[in-house]
Amino acid sequence: MDTWLAIVDLLTRGESAGAKDVLLEIKGIAASVIADQAPKDAPIVATCDGPRTRVYCIYDDDAIDGTGENEVPLGYDPLNGDWAVSLPCQDSDLPWVQTALKSHSNRITARSINDKVVETAKSSNAALVFDPKGFQGA
Repeated sequence: MDTWLAIVDLLTRGESAGAKDVLLEIKGIAASVIADQAPKDAPIVATCDGPRTRVYCIYDDDAIDGTGENEVPLGYDPLNGDWAVSLPCQDSDLPWVQTALKSHSNRITARSINDKVVETAKSSNAALVFDPKGFQGA
């Protein structure tokens, strides 16, 4: 739970309203995803009207050492404008996580740890879609 709260603070830059409330609503679901080590090799991805943000988590001895990890505050607003967050998820948990997230917000989705997040060019607002070619052996 503490890890998700730190990620929420990073993404919201400490602001207390709007996006932060939405992200805090799913803290139990996100904590479960983090505990299953899904964001170890597949990032939590935040997209918005600005740059894309990828957040990885470190575990075990790497978490104790932390050498070379970047934990500095972001110099931009990662949830600027029309934002969305995609959580990586173990395939065995994906159905319940997706269902649980839908009951809270359409801004936060879950994807398999094998899926990549790509932006569509349908409008000026980026949407999260899955690229099945990305995990079928490139």
